[in-house]
Amino acid sequence: MRRLSQKTAAFVPYRKKAVAAGSGRKAKARRGRTIARQMRMRSRWSRRGPSRRRDYLHRNTPPVLAPSGMKGHLPEDHRIMEGETGAHIQPSDGRQTQTVSYKEGFDMGFRAGSSVGAEEEMGSLLPPYTVLPEVSAKEIMSAGLLQYVPKLKDLLRPEEVYRRLVESLDEGRPLSVIRLGDGELLTLAHDTVLPLKDAKAAGPFLPSAGITLPDYNARSQLAAAVRKADIIGIPTSRLPTYQGLLFPILRYYGIAYESRSLTISTINYALYEHGQLQQLLRNRSVLTIGNFAQQLGEVLSASSVDIIGSITPVNGFADIPRVLAEAAEYPFDVALVASGIPAVVICQRIAVELGKTAIDFGHLANKLVSGELSYN
Repeated sequence: MRRLSQKTAAFVPYRKKAVAAGSGRKAKARRGRTIARQMRMRSRWSRRGPSRRRDYLHRNTPPVLAPSGMKGHLPEDHRIMEGETGAHIQPSDGRQTQTVSYKEGFDMGFRAGSSVGAEEEMGSLLPPYTVLPEVSAKEIMSAGLLQYVPKLKDLLRPEEVYRRLVESLDEGRPLSVIRLGDGELLTLAHDTVLPLKDAKAAGPFLPSAGITLPDYNARSQLAAAVRKADIIGIPTSRLPTYQGLLFPILRYYGIAYESRSLTISTINYALYEHGQLQQLLRNRSVLTIGNFAQQLGEVLSASSVDIIGSITPVNGFADIPRVLAEAAEYPFDVALVASGIPAVVICQRIAVELGKTAIDFGHLANKLVSGELSYN
């Protein structure tokens, strides 16, 4: 049996093979062949290692759907729109077919796949000819996690980031808040901890985020900005292109995360949702930077935010010197930068070179401009 291809989708719908109607004798013969095949598979199974057994299960085990109504968190970069045609799901207990959006279907499949994967991985670690009855993989992981509590790294909470931002503005001290997502991490990783072809395959969206790989100059600028940034937002997701890249990258570039001020990569949204962004910008002179800087400025102005100016567009890393030169002409207090991956460098250099406060604003700008989120 061939090995699982790396390009195989993680979630493969299970379909029963159609069986043509026939006489009872033919059906019996088919059942006989099926039993014989199962016996052969059991024989082969005993000769397989754990990894090959998991591959077989991955291809042949029908997915277990999450309970109706269960909704989890989708990474921001999974752009599966609610308005698309719905997916039809038939519950295993025979209840009425559910119609869900692709976003909900992906969410359910993601959760179910994670659960099945965890159970199979846990099963592969048990000694041969043993079972562990009535104990879930989640319970085992919870118990094992207690051993690693001393190694937990505390992240700054929104109220702590807000306090440091207020102090920097009140005292006129520079402060940069940057955020690392999969785009920034793939940029830092290409031809360092990850082969170029793998980074390009994992980041087809990178050109729209301000970089086309390979770009070693941009990679160097980004690494330098991460080294010097004051607060770094990092992903809490442990998926391969998030924390799977983050810590190998930090080790590669010699960045000691233990001594750095880290927060969540969605700190921009957290500050907004807690109402702290609105408090922060009150009675401050604000500079907006990015492709939607003008529109963002108009939205904020409508809510009585003092927009001192807007710099737009930002055409990738090559445009950073121009952006910084223009920013130096404005007497602003805080800059909101929404320019893709170059925003990390722009924020850090505004703090160091202009002595100001700068926040990597990200897609929050798009959502405020589109009306998906309301500033007030």
